[in-house]
Amino acid sequence: MSEKFPQAAREVMDERFGHDTLLALATTDENTPWVRTVNSYYEDGAFYVITHALSRKMQQIEKNPSVAICGDWFTAHGIGENLGHILAPGNAALADRLRSAFASWYGNGHIDEADSNTCILRIRLTDGVLHDHGRVYHIDFT
Repeated sequence: MSEKFPQAAREVMDERFGHDTLLALATTDENTPWVRTVNSYYEDGAFYVITHALSRKMQQIEKNPSVAICGDWFTAHGIGENLGHILAPGNAALADRLRSAFASWYGNGHIDEADSNTCILRIRLTDGVLHDHGRVYHIDFT
């Protein structure tokens, strides 16, 4: 990821999105685009969202994992993946980081960890365009 993802762009991504950030997430269903705002957290070329496995977005991603995102002078394409239940043993370390990132609202009743359908959506970025103080980075995350 070095030349395709310059260090300066990495630093901007970490600073701008390495905490609770609102993003527009676009999916498709039978050639109809759908977009919604999600709380997200960025880490190492991917955004993470806590959601419900039976939600419309997850049903759409199951059929077509290609997604697009947009927020804070950044647009990108990616692949959506259901990482499973938030309390799954393999998700423990990531779940801890997400609880910390989303601490301001996590315990307000919106997230039900006991619900087996509460899951982590990972959006593995493939390409994107980042704007920062007059600079434009065309990033290849692959």
